[in-house]
Amino acid sequence: MTILKIFGKRLYGKQFPRLSSSTLNHARFLASHEKFAEIRSLDKIRNIGISAHIDSGKTTLTERILFYTGRIAEMHEVRGKDNVGAVMDSMELERQRGITIQSAATYTIWKNHNINIIDTPGHVDFTVEVERALRVLDGAVLVLCAVGGVQSQTLTVNRQMKRYSVPCLAFINKLDRMGANPKKILDQMRKKMNHNAAFIQLPIGLESESKGIVDLITQKAIYFDGNFGEMLREDEIPKNMQAEAHDRRQELIEHVSNVDEKLGELFLNESSITEDDIKSAIRRCCLKRSFTPVLVGTALRNKGVQPLLDAVIDYLPHPGEVVNYALKPTEGQSEPTKVVLDSVRNGNKPFVGLAFKLELGKFGQLTYFRCYQGMLQKGESIYNTRNHKKVRISRLVRLHSSQMEDVDSVYAGDIFALFGIDCASGDTFTNQAKLEISMESMHVPDPVISMSISPKNPKDRDNFAKGIARFTKEDPTFRFFWDPDNKESIVSGMGELHLEIYAQRLEREYNCPITLGKPKVSFRETIVSPCEYDYLHKRQSGGAGQYGRVIGVVEPLPPDQNTQIVFQDATVGTNVPKQFVPGIEKGFRLMCEKGSLTGHKVAGIKIILKDGAHHIVDSSEYAFQLAGQGAIRQVFENGVWQLLEPIMAVEITIPNEFQGVIMGQISKRKGVITGTEGSEGWATIYAEVPLNEMFGYSGELRSSTQGKGEFTMEYSRYSPCLPEIQDKLIREYQESLSPNQQQQKKKN
Repeated sequence: MTILKIFGKRLYGKQFPRLSSSTLNHARFLASHEKFAEIRSLDKIRNIGISAHIDSGKTTLTERILFYTGRIAEMHEVRGKDNVGAVMDSMELERQRGITIQSAATYTIWKNHNINIIDTPGHVDFTVEVERALRVLDGAVLVLCAVGGVQSQTLTVNRQMKRYSVPCLAFINKLDRMGANPKKILDQMRKKMNHNAAFIQLPIGLESESKGIVDLITQKAIYFDGNFGEMLREDEIPKNMQAEAHDRRQELIEHVSNVDEKLGELFLNESSITEDDIKSAIRRCCLKRSFTPVLVGTALRNKGVQPLLDAVIDYLPHPGEVVNYALKPTEGQSEPTKVVLDSVRNGNKPFVGLAFKLELGKFGQLTYFRCYQGMLQKGESIYNTRNHKKVRISRLVRLHSSQMEDVDSVYAGDIFALFGIDCASGDTFTNQAKLEISMESMHVPDPVISMSISPKNPKDRDNFAKGIARFTKEDPTFRFFWDPDNKESIVSGMGELHLEIYAQRLEREYNCPITLGKPKVSFRETIVSPCEYDYLHKRQSGGAGQYGRVIGVVEPLPPDQNTQIVFQDATVGTNVPKQFVPGIEKGFRLMCEKGSLTGHKVAGIKIILKDGAHHIVDSSEYAFQLAGQGAIRQVFENGVWQLLEPIMAVEITIPNEFQGVIMGQISKRKGVITGTEGSEGWATIYAEVPLNEMFGYSGELRSSTQGKGEFTMEYSRYSPCLPEIQDKLIREYQESLSPNQQQQKKKN
């Protein structure tokens, strides 16, 4: 009667045959959804992520999964002509560009199993979305393009899965594309990713001849009939494929036998090996990450998706098979103690949940959670273990892309969301105030590119501030700070596309058009050799006068102190009263805020005050402050000055074959290579490069290494500029001054 409630009485009678199979499928999902509220068994749950290189078909695959499980009634393409787009790409920008920008969560039901799915971006600029998804998932589907194969982001995702010990299935997609070669992709998985992988399916035909798949375990051919491939038909393996299927099945058994004792024993004893033996062995090895089963299909042409769902249930772990730890501080020990969390789905143990993603929705801040222990009910209060703040839960929701469904309770293993929680990404919550534990936080990569940012219209500054505050809170790899040296706002991120997307979102969501530009480098000006000063400040204007004389020397500091300004009072006697010395130092430091060569800060100097003179009536702290300013102005004119630039310690990780090209790029950018390392086909180059030469390097590195290269950089030291760079900067600074400023500079 559930279907009757949903579709009304018209479901029966003459109108029943007119309902499409997809509509009935959706109705069945809704019916099973109501029944599923009663299912609490842990082994009926799977938390999986769909991860891959950009444009491998992740979102299309997720769309097909939702359709075949009845979660959605009709499918749309990522770059569809109907202007609808895939359901998981809910952001307008995602639908326009045809890429996934934010990871999206949903859940569905397949064969009485609840599958929570997170569709992640493929572009390297949004790698933190993959990072935090894999942090909370129990298993993953690694999608590979049958033409592109193992690409740069595939390797990145593989490293992330390894970091969090996430078991995975491989799905070779796009068999219908020209040049599809799944055998080549399997070979790449073994060589480039070091996976012990083997086919558990073979394609029946490739490119335009793609007809179905051969299941090597059941030794059956599977065809996908119907308008949308929703009807599965089993048949015998085509005669021209029987020999290959037999060989590949033997290869599968050998690869699994190498890492599984039970199957290995059967194989060595030449015992008969059943379907259940192979499936059980694959599951055991998959959970230990010692074997990767490889499935094939084409999501766009509706082939291979249902067997992939079966494989998710058969081979990927349920929450009870994954050991999750929390960290508990222990008295007298520097390292916290690891506590194993209990994933039994009841309320006997305290609730423990991890906030892994923040997002501002139409109803306020939405916080994505994974429940690791216990249960949480609507109306309960929870505590943030970081700051001990108490929050009452007024609304619990489960997510389907941008849609939300209210629930009354969640249990261990569930992924859900809460409203109105003020927290940071990675915070741990419990329902007991005195429970001092926290989950291990996720890895957040450092930003690699910075750009200056400013609103085009000064009136939009409020909206600009709101947008930046929201984005920096949601995305830990997007950072914003004010550069006091150059008086400009700087944003940092994982790439040019990353910053460009946020620029467009500011304009679309906050009506704040902005300008992105190359940030200025914080150069420093320093003196080359000691320069003496003797300056008298004397002024009489009718009332109390001003009088102060300072004598001393300005010296350069050693290279390891060239970012500092050191002041030394070396006066003897009472020529300069001690109460006026702070005023002199203030005057010195005030003038060092802006040098005379390019207007950058002065650094790397030692100012020594040796002597001076004062007047019994006219001297004051202010008069000596002005004298200190005049003394530095005198040193600007008489001393020999040079520019210092920041040098960055750069670490570049690339495949071995690109090592020569990258070393050439570093030399071209006036860098010095300080060392190299190599292991398993990868090389790491350590170099010191001027920051001014590093702008735009992110794009150049990716284009030169087929997108496989990565780099990080951090400040190392300040070092003298090359003469041609110094002359260019001085010339630009002189041209930027107004005629009045130039005249004032000459006058001073």
